[in-house]
Amino acid sequence: MFDEKRVRIITGHYGSGKTEFAVNYTFGLAAAGFKTAIVDLDIVNPYFRSRQLESQFEEKGIRVIASSIKGLSGDIPALSPEINTVFHDKSYQAVLDVGGDKVGATALGRYHESLDREPYDMLFVLNANRSMTHDLDGAIKYIRAIEAGSRQKVTALVNNTHLCGETTIEEIMKGQALCEKVSDALELPIKYIVVQRSLVPSLPQNLKGEVFPIDIYMKKPWEQES
Repeated sequence: MFDEKRVRIITGHYGSGKTEFAVNYTFGLAAAGFKTAIVDLDIVNPYFRSRQLESQFEEKGIRVIASSIKGLSGDIPALSPEINTVFHDKSYQAVLDVGGDKVGATALGRYHESLDREPYDMLFVLNANRSMTHDLDGAIKYIRAIEAGSRQKVTALVNNTHLCGETTIEEIMKGQALCEKVSDALELPIKYIVVQRSLVPSLPQNLKGEVFPIDIYMKKPWEQES
């Protein structure tokens, strides 16, 4: 676990759980003793953003790089020049949380020259319950759109099929079946199977991909304290 390239790009359909995965992944890197930074490049979708947890990141010694305009809600299409730090300072293990469609992925495309010089891994978070990625053709089309917008290539898949608090092992396995079809079609490995920690003991053994237990950190707008 955590053996990807120094720069990890996390992307996926809106509602796939990519930000929840990115948050858990970043916390895991820091807990493993790495000097860690998270870059919030999701400048289009105001719903779930990793910078909502800025204080928790900072408590764990994680550097947070986000919009050059402070604020948690609303569309803020402003990229901070501080983002370049993670490309120039090789001491950081970096996690980039990227927007969930082709338009959002274009924010990453701005840094394609730096990424062309820097080995990276781009993990596509797949939730088989999202309307545009619920079958093989849709998932492939969405991956290609993200790649076109970002000007980078997906290097691995992450099965994060869920129904929020109603997730079952059956749902996870449905997503695993789709992930395996996408994996075969695109010759991409399945890197992780994301599972809420309480469900891990019930998950079948010997699946393709490492089991990645998560805790739930991201809150819906109406769950956040004012």
